[in-house]
Amino acid sequence: MDLDEYQRGALRTAASRDKRNELLHLVLGLAGEAGEVAEKFKKWVRDLDSDESRIDRPGIAKELGDVLWYVAVLADYLDLSLDDIATANLVKLAGRQSRGVLGGSGDDR
Repeated sequence: MDLDEYQRGALRTAASRDKRNELLHLVLGLAGEAGEVAEKFKKWVRDLDSDESRIDRPGIAKELGDVLWYVAVLADYLDLSLDDIATANLVKLAGRQSRGVLGGSGDDR
């Protein structure tokens, strides 16, 4: 499955763009799901002494799936292709790598 195919599939379960506050719902949903990924790791640190053999991989995979859904639907709401976003991101990172600036901060390094 490619990313645009996933995006089309995700849209089958998305609310209409015309729904009141749908853009805000998508942005907050993405933040919330990313927070749930972080929460899984917080509990791993707190309760499991950061033992990598005890990471809740199935649970994290489910949360990452929810993050992916929100990314896909939010991108579509903004008329962006998930394939295009992924491609541009890899080009950006390759450029940073070739200039030796993968580390550091700032979008325009």
